[in-house]
Amino acid sequence: MTTQMQKLDVASSNIANANTTGFKADTVVTQSFPEQLANSIEALPGSKPHNISPIGGLNLGVAISSLHTNFDNGSLQETGGPLDLALDGSGFFVINSTDEAGNLLERYTRSGSFSLSNERNLITQNGDTVLGLSGNPITVPEGELYINNSGRIYVDGNFIDTIRIVDFENKEQLRAEGYGRYIALNGANETPFTGQVQQGFLENSNVNIVKEMVNMINISRAYEANQRLITIHDTTLGQAVSDIARK
Repeated sequence: MTTQMQKLDVASSNIANANTTGFKADTVVTQSFPEQLANSIEALPGSKPHNISPIGGLNLGVAISSLHTNFDNGSLQETGGPLDLALDGSGFFVINSTDEAGNLLERYTRSGSFSLSNERNLITQNGDTVLGLSGNPITVPEGELYINNSGRIYVDGNFIDTIRIVDFENKEQLRAEGYGRYIALNGANETPFTGQVQQGFLENSNVNIVKEMVNMINISRAYEANQRLITIHDTTLGQAVSDIARK
């Protein structure tokens, strides 16, 4: 029942973020506990085996093994906004995020709904700074903005900077941090971005609403079935104790 509750939390999160730009759906992976055989107990070395009657195997149920993120691309939606960018292919924008202690930390995101700060630095919806190839914030002067498929930024035809975009050899080494941000674990190897940047587009989430709703129904039914089994088992034990006590 605890496992079903955790699966329900993940499904609910996916549905709640169905309209979040660049969101990637999570999937719960469950794993069975090792079966414990009650009739395989052995005596201590040098002693005689215990006379134990076999009563069968004991299965301890399932638990959450891992949380898998589906990094498949979502569909692209045209917005026409000059600061709206979508990645057509596998990769992530590199951003600087500030932690609670005020330290700047390098993070990664697929959400390209950008804007300009008061200093005209390119930032995300959460105020994180978008980085250029040099690792510094990108300052965009006033003028006609154009961003080509390689992420090169031009204003009035003049080259300004190139957005830093990276990919990873193994995306299982990325962990979601909230607000569309991902953190790379130690040992994660960056690889070059081989896709294209689409200006005036945003990437929709890859959540399948119908699939998630069906999943929630199945989870609820599994939870209710386990709940009924516990009730039946409790009732059976209560009756057995009452009958034995009377005899």
